[in-house]
Amino acid sequence: MLGKDEGGETQMESEQRAPDIHQRRILSRDEHPISRKEISENALKVLYRLNKAGYEAYLVGGGVRDLLLGKTPKDFDIATEATPEQIKALFGNCRLIGRRFRLAHIVFGRDIIEVATFRGHHHQVNNSRHVSAQSEEGMLLRDNVYGTIEEDAERRDFTVNALYYSAKDFTLHDFCGGLADLEARRLDLIGDPETRYREDPVRMLRAVRFAAKLDMTISPRSALPIHELAPLLQDIPAARLFEETLKLFLAGDALQTYRLLREYNLFQQLFPQLTPLLTPNGDSVHERLIEFALIDTDNRVREEKRVTPAFLYATLLWGAVESRARILENESGLPWHDAFMMAVNEVLDSQTRIIAIPRRFTTDVRDIWALQLRLTRRQGRHPERAMEHPKFRAAYDFLLLRNRVERGIGELASWWERYVESAPESRHQLQREASRDEPREARENNNKKRRRPRRRKPGSAPSAS
Repeated sequence: MLGKDEGGETQMESEQRAPDIHQRRILSRDEHPISRKEISENALKVLYRLNKAGYEAYLVGGGVRDLLLGKTPKDFDIATEATPEQIKALFGNCRLIGRRFRLAHIVFGRDIIEVATFRGHHHQVNNSRHVSAQSEEGMLLRDNVYGTIEEDAERRDFTVNALYYSAKDFTLHDFCGGLADLEARRLDLIGDPETRYREDPVRMLRAVRFAAKLDMTISPRSALPIHELAPLLQDIPAARLFEETLKLFLAGDALQTYRLLREYNLFQQLFPQLTPLLTPNGDSVHERLIEFALIDTDNRVREEKRVTPAFLYATLLWGAVESRARILENESGLPWHDAFMMAVNEVLDSQTRIIAIPRRFTTDVRDIWALQLRLTRRQGRHPERAMEHPKFRAAYDFLLLRNRVERGIGELASWWERYVESAPESRHQLQREASRDEPREARENNNKKRRRPRRRKPGSAPSAS
């Protein structure tokens, strides 16, 4: 049976209720664990200068949340009553960015402190300082509406992100019950979930990302509309979705994020070509390939090793390429190589319309995939030339990854492992073994040279047979 709190409210009723945005709770220095020693020196410089100029300013959002959770923040963001123009007047190293919402970036070499003016209600009357616009679906197109700190807290997405730290008096301000939600490991939207998701559908991706990153549970009221509203992601600019997918899959929690995305029908919106390949148990060859790749990615992030979007997208879309290539081969009678390369073009062209993967990454993806065909050719100078390719190592790792889930490539993967690890003088013997082990017909096909028909000179008659 669900117990009741002091107000006679059940736990379920409490979870379904929207957060109260009017009860401001202020904690003094000795009532919270945040210390200035944990805050970026540059962020403190910005806070101090804004305060000295007479402006109210706070460290806000994920930086405060992560400090309270004992994590090291990736970024330190600041909210202030100063307008972007007033901020720029204070900082010579400031640049203003953003059209949808104007922001100030204070640049300290590679370190950038983002400063935002307190946001107000977008339904206020538009004027030179209050400019707002929405689409017919409720999505905010422009949102340069400024207000008070209370209004700013109400405009934040999740309660755990509506926490403000003052470097002036070291107090912590909680407007929406974010501290209680942090303690309960609960992720709850501020305001009506459907309205907030329609304002910005990317909030659905943020809900999943934060739930995976912070090991939290999305509250029932915040989770309920996601599955139905997931198709709204199709209206998000493809360039923005590229940046969001990097946050989803390259932050160290990719596997759990992927599983939550699928659960809430969000992955299917980002990668619709993969939807026909998804199974209820998630145990197909393609799905297992993705999970193994995401596990490896998470491990590399935790070990602070390099990760690349190209390898990620090569893994995610491999199933779609293979599936499409088989269809082209069967329906059009194309040779496998031609069908495969045509499928590569189709899959990438379709995907980049949804997620604007930059060309420098799609080029690498093409190379990784094309090398999967080249790695099957182990005679003559083919292996040496393959190893000289700039993307050989990525393609080789991809082959080993495939070998963990696909049948029929074990001998090929094993051969390449031995070849890569062998001294140059030992590799010729491995090539001879590969030639001897291949079926005679395949060997003949590999060695067969295509003869081009001899061109006749203009005006010459064909020779008599």
